[in-house]
Amino acid sequence: LKNAESNAEFKNLDTESLKIWHIAVHEAQQGRRRTYRAHGRIGPYCSCPCHVEMILQEDVEPVEAAKEDVKPRRFTKKQLAMRRLKVGGDQCGGGV
Repeated sequence: LKNAESNAEFKNLDTESLKIWHIAVHEAQQGRRRTYRAHGRIGPYCSCPCHVEMILQEDVEPVEAAKEDVKPRRFTKKQLAMRRLKVGGDQCGGGV
C-alpha cells in the first residue's frame, strides 16, 4: 500500500480518494537452496514467493445520464396474440 500511495503521488493523483479496485496474488517461481543436515546429508530449503497485483482507482462522483427518447416497443403478431390471450383470460371455455 505504501508503494501504491507513492506511485499515486508521482502521477499527481489524490491519494485520499483512492480505493482498491482489484487485487490478486499469484505464485512466483519457487526459490530453492540447500540446508546441511547431520551425517553429511543435504535437505531442501525452499521459499514460496508471490506476486501481488493491486489496482487502485480514484473515487469519482456519479454523473446522471441524460434522458433518452424512449422508442415504442414493437411486437410480432405472435406476441400480440399471446398478450390478447393473457388479457382476455381463458378463451378456450375449458372451465368447470
